[in-house]
Amino acid sequence: MNSAWELVIVPCVLPDSVVTNPVDRGSAEVPSCSPAGLRGIRPEQQSLRSQQVSLVVNVASECGFTEEHYKDLQQLQRDFGPYHFNVLAFPCNQFGQQEPGSDKEIDSFVRRVYGVSFPLFSKIAVVGTGANNVYKYLVEASGKEPDWNFWKYLIDVDGKVVDTWGPKVPVKEIRPKVAELVRQIILKKKEEL
Repeated sequence: MNSAWELVIVPCVLPDSVVTNPVDRGSAEVPSCSPAGLRGIRPEQQSLRSQQVSLVVNVASECGFTEEHYKDLQQLQRDFGPYHFNVLAFPCNQFGQQEPGSDKEIDSFVRRVYGVSFPLFSKIAVVGTGANNVYKYLVEASGKEPDWNFWKYLIDVDGKVVDTWGPKVPVKEIRPKVAELVRQIILKKKEEL
């Protein structure tokens, strides 16, 4: 990506519902997401460059990793969110056709079965020529492309990719890194008081 840009997601409209707008951010190329969404999430922009740590995950309802990951992602959200941290979940049907439902069906399933309270976006493509711009940014920034469901990208408050993990890495192993980044936010805010 050669120029600064901002990425705005318009959920629940099209499978790859992304609009890009040029903005003046110097050399920063950090997308922002607007999860107006599936469960009435407030429409204010939520930028990957924010006062929060984010864990961006491509999710699927019928994967062997679904139960463990959704339970542990929800626990992370309960423990650290929503002021300093958010899981940002992007349903994807590209790997094994394991997310076949509509956005409404996916939302209903994860709320009912796992009590999900974190932002859940419209179903998207995360790899290939039709990949959503959020994932294009994450792949370019990290050098790592998802090869299955539940690929995880940890994003700091500046929108930089801190680390990535594939689906075989349990969320519980990531928890200490999330906790440390959240701790840094809290300490900085405390110093500012």
